[in-house]
Amino acid sequence: MLIGGLGIFFFGMKLMSEGLKQIAGERLKSILSAVTKLPIIGILVGAGITCFVQSSSATTVMVVGFVNAGLLGLKQAISVIMGANIGTTFTAWLVSSMSVFKVTQYALPAIGIGFAINSFARRKKTKFWGQVLMGFGMLFLGLDFMKDAFVPLKESAYVKEMFLSFSDNPLMGVLVGMIFTVVLQSSSATIAIVQIMAFNGIISFPAAIPIMIGDNIGTTITAQLAAVGGTISARRAAMSHTLFNTIGAAYMLFFVYIGLFERAVAFIVPVKLSATTVMFYIAVSHSMFNVINTAVFLPFVGLLEKASVFLVPKRKDSIEMGPQYLEKHLLDTPPIAMEQARREAVRMLDIAAKSTAYAVKTFIENDLKSAKEVGALEEIIDNLQSEITQYLVELSQRTLAEEESEELPVLIHTVNDVERIGDHAENIVELAERKIEQKLLFSAEAVKELTLMWNELNSMMIAASEALKKNDTDIASSVLKREAKIDRFQIELKKSHVNRLSEKSCDIQSGVVFMDFIDNLEKIGDHLTNIAQGVAGEMKWRGYRKQHERAESQAS
Repeated sequence: MLIGGLGIFFFGMKLMSEGLKQIAGERLKSILSAVTKLPIIGILVGAGITCFVQSSSATTVMVVGFVNAGLLGLKQAISVIMGANIGTTFTAWLVSSMSVFKVTQYALPAIGIGFAINSFARRKKTKFWGQVLMGFGMLFLGLDFMKDAFVPLKESAYVKEMFLSFSDNPLMGVLVGMIFTVVLQSSSATIAIVQIMAFNGIISFPAAIPIMIGDNIGTTITAQLAAVGGTISARRAAMSHTLFNTIGAAYMLFFVYIGLFERAVAFIVPVKLSATTVMFYIAVSHSMFNVINTAVFLPFVGLLEKASVFLVPKRKDSIEMGPQYLEKHLLDTPPIAMEQARREAVRMLDIAAKSTAYAVKTFIENDLKSAKEVGALEEIIDNLQSEITQYLVELSQRTLAEEESEELPVLIHTVNDVERIGDHAENIVELAERKIEQKLLFSAEAVKELTLMWNELNSMMIAASEALKKNDTDIASSVLKREAKIDRFQIELKKSHVNRLSEKSCDIQSGVVFMDFIDNLEKIGDHLTNIAQGVAGEMKWRGYRKQHERAESQAS
């Protein structure tokens, strides 16, 4: 009954949370990404969103995702996570209502009505409201099953003694709360179970406090899991969550030991502690812990940020997610701003080149570790495309000289071409995964041909980056000449492939993958050509204009 009730509780929470997130749509993302640099605003936003979606885990995972995408800075993320800790206590208040109101009586009607709305409503938004209502009913139905499941334990002397020991040894209670939350992956579920046990008289309020504190440590594991394989900033955001809750639990335990925490809750709650009110006592203690902890840490957000950076150091080979050269205050000096945007575009091209190298390595050497690098680099490339384009759009609104006006659209096209190179790197990884999964074999001759074509393309990439960096028409011209070689490689390799097929020395499926790989390399060559043409064309036009100006000057 307990396991089933817990399953229904989780299912209800998931339905409700997903429904609310769908109703909010992109507004949640826009609210999060618009968080200002003021930590108090971030706290309010984090608390509000978590109250709405009914899951601190959902908010923290969302925040880690935003940091991963470069839309939130570490300091902003920390303040939102702090707010999420406060917002998650709303679930405990919701659960407490079942001790005063017979909410469970409305659980089944809510499920039925919610299902009907979800099934028969025409508008998507109305359907999602039906899902929310159904989730709400499921949540309380699950709680009702759990409440009944704990009744037999009420008479167990062993269970009572075990939970009584938590009030005598709070550290044991913290450990239990932590393990429970790590296993259940939900702080709300742990608190709900503790509230129901207290309501049934299985656990005393003093014994519930350390479990609640341990629950706050255990919930940080979700953010840590979400950050695995993410950017360094995402891992630092997850670490800040762990530090914030662990340090808070450590100093709060002192007040638990001396009995001050329990007396403070009793002072706040206007009614006497009893079986009916114990659920509210636990809800208040949960809220009090998180509000006090947030208030204590609010002036030290910067210090928490530094501690997270120290504990999650930057690897030598790691690449920053966000732009390195786009300074907003330089927008009023267009020539310098344009140069900074160019430097960022060169950096973006170098990252795309690195991503392509990893993709080719994955394909030729069946190295899936390199495939993970491509996914991470693709996120950085996509983010840089967005940031550089936005920067150039803002620059276009300033008063520009003729040179900057001409260069600006060329640079936007260059950035788009670089982003497409990143997409082709991902395509190559998909081909590599297909090759590995289907155990497709390539002859030594085929691998040699692909390697030769890749070496030529890699040289072309290096030259294109150099041309863009120096605005050099001679290097750009050498890139354009290399395109003919890449095209010849494509034709010759396809002919070789047809010969191997006719000789039956090549598998048809391997051949399809081989052809797709060649086509992706050739398309990358096309985008590099576009970049080189941008440099050569722009510089050539400038040369013509200068000659014209000189001729006019001499004529006058």
